[in-house]
Amino acid sequence: KLSKDGKVLMPIQKYPFSERYGWVEDRYGLSWQLILTNPEGEERPLIIPSLLFVTEGCNKAEEATDFYLSVFKNTKRGAVARYPAGMEPNKEGAIMFTDFTLEGQWFAAMDGSARMHNFKFNEAVSLMVYSADQKEVDYYWGKLSADPAAEQCGWLKDKYGVSWQIVPVAMDEMMTKGSKEQIARVTRAFLKMKKFDIKTLQQAYDQR
Repeated sequence: KLSKDGKVLMPIQKYPFSERYGWVEDRYGLSWQLILTNPEGEERPLIIPSLLFVTEGCNKAEEATDFYLSVFKNTKRGAVARYPAGMEPNKEGAIMFTDFTLEGQWFAAMDGSARMHNFKFNEAVSLMVYSADQKEVDYYWGKLSADPAAEQCGWLKDKYGVSWQIVPVAMDEMMTKGSKEQIARVTRAFLKMKKFDIKTLQQAYDQR
């Protein structure tokens, strides 16, 4: 289903980290990895966001995932499979596959080839962090943002090129429960922001 009118990036077959694995790109340019998990291992959800570290990010999967595990509070490392000596295209010890959880959400990560792939992370895919209050917004923004030029409307980019959206829960409620006029005022306010300021958004929402 997913490969129809798309393309196969890695055929479904046995690999060192899975008895059955394949990688495809669908007709919309989104890539999917299909992996047979260990039935005796810890249960995983059907769909898990996966981060592939290539080009300038090659061989930084372990460093990056350690960083993410340090930023969030409720975290754990799952499986880890490393490249053995002599296995192209990566150096020995690099991450062939790992998975981990951030606040109960599973993610996967792996090191790809610096030579075989010419893509990298961009704003087309971002990870949203719903924050309870301004303190949480400030915390995640301070920990994750590493590129001032990429900061806009709650969006930021971390030091590995991964994009995040730091969204106040209160703002989400304003945009879903507000009147047409309230939503318009909040929208005008947040379009001027980089990091969201809940007090300013609330003032725009409450304006008469």
